Amino acid sequence: MTRISRGSLSGFTSLFATTFVLMAGYGSIYALFAVIRETFGFTAWEIGLIGGSGFAAGFVAQVGLSRFADRGHTPVMFRVGLACSGVGSLGMAWSESIEGFIVSRMLLGLGSGAFLPAVRRVLIASQPDQAGERLGWMASLEMGGFMTGPILASLIHAQFGLQTTFGFLALGLLILAPFALRTPIPTTQSARDPRAIRVLLALPAVRGVLLASLAFYLTVGLFEATWAVLLSDRGASQFFIGATLSVFGLPMLFLPPWAGRLAQRHGALRVAACGIAVAIPCMALYGVVESLIGLAVIVILHSVADAFTMPSLQLGIGRASPPEHLASGQGLLGATGQFMAASTALVGGALYDAGGPIWLFTLGSFTMVPLLVAAVTVGRSLLRA
Repeated sequence: MTRISRGSLSGFTSLFATTFVLMAGYGSIYALFAVIRETFGFTAWEIGLIGGSGFAAGFVAQVGLSRFADRGHTPVMFRVGLACSGVGSLGMAWSESIEGFIVSRMLLGLGSGAFLPAVRRVLIASQPDQAGERLGWMASLEMGGFMTGPILASLIHAQFGLQTTFGFLALGLLILAPFALRTPIPTTQSARDPRAIRVLLALPAVRGVLLASLAFYLTVGLFEATWAVLLSDRGASQFFIGATLSVFGLPMLFLPPWAGRLAQRHGALRVAACGIAVAIPCMALYGVVESLIGLAVIVILHSVADAFTMPSLQLGIGRASPPEHLASGQGLLGATGQFMAASTALVGGALYDAGGPIWLFTLGSFTMVPLLVAAVTVGRSLLRA
């Protein structure tokens, strides 16, 4: 069982709780897309447009807005992020047109893209020697919220309807916002160079972490796009498909705090590289294993590896970034991951149809190898603690 360090959580409970609610809202959207399509008569393409607009807005926010937290505006980023998320939730509740849902989903993407990098900056800057564990707890709560959201959304929708479901999310953010905004912000050096992204990309350690994140998020995109199709082609029931997705999320609820401490002690990129190295053969095996039980065992191993990789990458970019560019580094990591996941998800389905699972997952695993080698070579300064 994961040991809870009081120092790692002290003073940040409201930020963790707000992160949980924010990610629960994200999970709720995915669970209710089918309801939205049926209620308003949208096409599958229009539903995809709603979802894609949120990813695009999140990408823009993480690249373009996160730097303002480094310039001494962390409280402003908190307020902007929570306000956009709250208004976006209300918009999802009351929209009836495709334009309304797109704008609302974009506001939710902007909100999380502004809020989450600023939170990670606070967690790293306030007490660097406990940053790994704190980032691990945040990763656990993000995953916990994302997994809990669909269940809560389904229950609330069944009893009260679509509008009330998103209304509850807005209410939760409204209740937590005053507490989150009172979180002490550590005093650190403010960024003076407006070219934060250029400054970060000039650092070999930053490039090493980003290369590792490309390898990590390649699996995320391919998994999201093809996992259900793969299992269905192997003869799995819908219940089995859902169960494997739940099982995949379980290690990410409990292991990241321990993984963060391990990365703090032994080197962030080293731990991340080990997790990716375990994920590579898992990816290759997805295409050749026919047994459903065998696939379930592999996905559990893959999930454990990812639970170590995710907080290690966040700690790694925090270690690699100059103190005045902590939030920009977190935003750059998140944007890089979103771009890679969206790109591979976009082409993954087409490649699966064209060549089948063996070809797709073999290509994916072989692509991860040079990315990992390059990450370790370029970012070798982060291999040590």
